[in-house]
Amino acid sequence: MTQPGRSGIRWSSWNLLLLIPLGLLITPIFNRTGPELFGMPFYYWFQLAGVAVGVLATSIVFVMTKDKPTTPAPGPDRDVDTLDEGAGR
Repeated sequence: MTQPGRSGIRWSSWNLLLLIPLGLLITPIFNRTGPELFGMPFYYWFQLAGVAVGVLATSIVFVMTKDKPTTPAPGPDRDVDTLDEGAGR
């Protein structure tokens, strides 16, 4: 049941963890060649590590927020007949 005055958007403080992968995309942080790791320039291994950090952050946010109930957006409930292509004709 939809409560008046509530939107379908949900917020959790865990979502702030998703800012970490975005911060890794700031170019001056990784726009250099040293130090090297296993012969790979910094640029390449930092980007590779950034992918792992992004996956980890996204996984943590998903696990911590998946059980929270969502509030459906207000509006009339639609059934199969109103969603049919031929219903509008």
